Amino acid sequence: SPTRVSRRLCSSIMSAQEQQQAQPPTASEAAELDAANRYEAVVPHWFYCKVTDSRERWIPFSTQDSERLEEAHGSGRDKEDLVVPTSGGRYDVHLKKRQRVAVYWEEEVSEVRRCTWFYKGDKDNKYIPYSETFSKELEEAYMIAVTLDEWKKKLESPSREIIILHNPKLMVHYHPVATSDDWGSTPTEQGRPRTVKRGVENIAAEIPHGEPLQIDHLVFVVHGIGPACDIRFRSIIQCVNDFRNVSLSMLQAHFKKAQEQQHIGRVEFLPVNWHSSLHSTGVDVDLERITLPSINRLRHFINDTILDVFFYNSSTYCQTIVDTVASEMNRLYQLFLQRNPLFKGGVSIAGHSLGSLILFDLLTNQKAAPEEDEHSKEGSRTTSSNRGIEKVKEILNKLELSEYCDVFEKEKMDKQALFLCTEKNLKEMGIPLGPRMKILHYISSKTEMEHGAEPGPPSQCDPDSTDDGKNCQYRDIGLGQVSANYPQLNYKPTIFFAFGSPIGMFLTVRGVKRINPNYSLPTCKGFFNIFHPFDPVAYRIEPMIVPDLEFEPMLLPHHKGRKRMHLGKGKGSPSTPGLDSCCNPQPDANPSCFSELKEGLTRMSVDLKNNLLGSLRVAWQSFTRAPLPAVEAANTDTEVETEASVEKLPDAKPDETPTAVKEEASLINVGRLNGGNRIDYVLQEKPIESFNEYLFALQGHLCYWESEDTVLLVLKEIYQTQGITLDQPLPGSQ
Repeated sequence: SPTRVSRRLCSSIMSAQEQQQAQPPTASEAAELDAANRYEAVVPHWFYCKVTDSRERWIPFSTQDSERLEEAHGSGRDKEDLVVPTSGGRYDVHLKKRQRVAVYWEEEVSEVRRCTWFYKGDKDNKYIPYSETFSKELEEAYMIAVTLDEWKKKLESPSREIIILHNPKLMVHYHPVATSDDWGSTPTEQGRPRTVKRGVENIAAEIPHGEPLQIDHLVFVVHGIGPACDIRFRSIIQCVNDFRNVSLSMLQAHFKKAQEQQHIGRVEFLPVNWHSSLHSTGVDVDLERITLPSINRLRHFINDTILDVFFYNSSTYCQTIVDTVASEMNRLYQLFLQRNPLFKGGVSIAGHSLGSLILFDLLTNQKAAPEEDEHSKEGSRTTSSNRGIEKVKEILNKLELSEYCDVFEKEKMDKQALFLCTEKNLKEMGIPLGPRMKILHYISSKTEMEHGAEPGPPSQCDPDSTDDGKNCQYRDIGLGQVSANYPQLNYKPTIFFAFGSPIGMFLTVRGVKRINPNYSLPTCKGFFNIFHPFDPVAYRIEPMIVPDLEFEPMLLPHHKGRKRMHLGKGKGSPSTPGLDSCCNPQPDANPSCFSELKEGLTRMSVDLKNNLLGSLRVAWQSFTRAPLPAVEAANTDTEVETEASVEKLPDAKPDETPTAVKEEASLINVGRLNGGNRIDYVLQEKPIESFNEYLFALQGHLCYWESEDTVLLVLKEIYQTQGITLDQPLPGSQ
């Protein structure tokens, strides 16, 4: 027991001290005393347990978080219900209960452990920490062995397994061997031994340093259809974790100067989940009753995923979705402010696929503050009023009622007031019955033609136009929106980012053919439509604003300042200066493109060899079981795709976009939807993707979570609002 071990160690040290006092130490005694001095206490590190598919995985906290937990533990306050924020404030650790609890979303509680001793598991060869109690026994036995230089020590674990300390570098763990008798036989050393390690530094664990404490900006991310958000069937929480991890690496790579000067910290990304709320309304039970029994897995997948599009186009369930998204973002915003009272940054929103359409509809129905409306209209109010009175005279002349112009002018009746008139109002003004009927018929016909049947935001038709409604150039951007009461957000978003968005398609289907260049979202002045060229769900926005001019979307700069090799050109896919095709590259083509192609082919062959069956199994299981509870992917689990290992070509200069091309792209006027700046941004496809557009179409729609180029654009635009720029401008960037 630990008590016996401690007593023995104390008696051994005391006897050694008595002998030393009685006579001068011999050479062997001096060596023994040196050995005692060689012992150093093990440095603990804190881990938490993540359970996936009934398998436990122990993941280390970041160095920052572990030190914070150890400091709280060392203060002796862990006997209280002390709570320590970890993972950038997204998780709280309750020290007394040894539990890790999610703050902003629902998630299974994880066990937390202060770890010092580890053994290697049987299945995946990953190290598993011993319990804190047994680790103390191991540490005391190790201390005695080192101090007295007495090895080959045997310890029995609570599960009757044997641990033998052969020497400081060789310690093994044996399984107990099952015996036929029930007489409490002693465990033996038979069976395959497991490796035992002391201290986290000896198990080769990848431990992140931690996230900057300062948060400069907050971004809410809304998912699209279904519970899974990528090709690995992961939840929005896990995908946003990837996005956040990529953002941290991009900050270190491209904002290093600002970080070193402590001008910036980081951007926080929080997921917004609406799918679970929608499918907890009981609609799944109703669907189950009418679903045919054949091809059951496929029908379940359609009910759980594809039907979300139809739900959003139903007034009943659209209301549920927009209420959930708005209330969840408002809840997260208030909770974030409570936990970060010193936060002074802005808030932006991002949506993927259908999530971007939900956010767009919400934003078009937000109400700007009255003082903003007054400020924006102050300069034109008088002119507009005078022009309105003149337009009323034109209408009366058109109706051959010019003799009543003085009556309307006396009542200060402009066009807007005219369209609000009723028969009673006209009668009170002294207008006879015949002219009254003419005016009322004109008002009725104009209202029907200009505004259509659906209500929406303020009309984009020219209010001063006297043409027929059929010649109205712009329709309401809210035309055809599902009839719903759109909630108001508690903040004004700085920028709206749409990833793989079908907004353009939905607007067209709703009957909006053109967007007024003067239109902007009421409370959000920034809007970026980002898409992969092979994304089958993505549509452009700019051609709806400038339909008469054919031009390409902005090519998103590569995060390493070069261009990938495009193997083909087509409409909607950007042309790359300097490259014609795979077989006929121009002399100025970047050699690193070929390295990337080689890397892509190698990775693809390895993935096909190692992961094809696993991916098929995961896909098959997704049809047969309910979605797993959302759990955070640890930093050590996230394998963000990097290209640095192959692309070390210091002499290769990055491809520059020709100046004429950049100037032409920036001079295109695409209206006020993004404050006068370009809206559509297209990613550069990877060389391996260009071999077959159809093969990579699905991946193209799900690639944004780990796309360094996408993340870098988001960071660049966010920090530009704070006057902070990249360390080095990327070639081809706006």
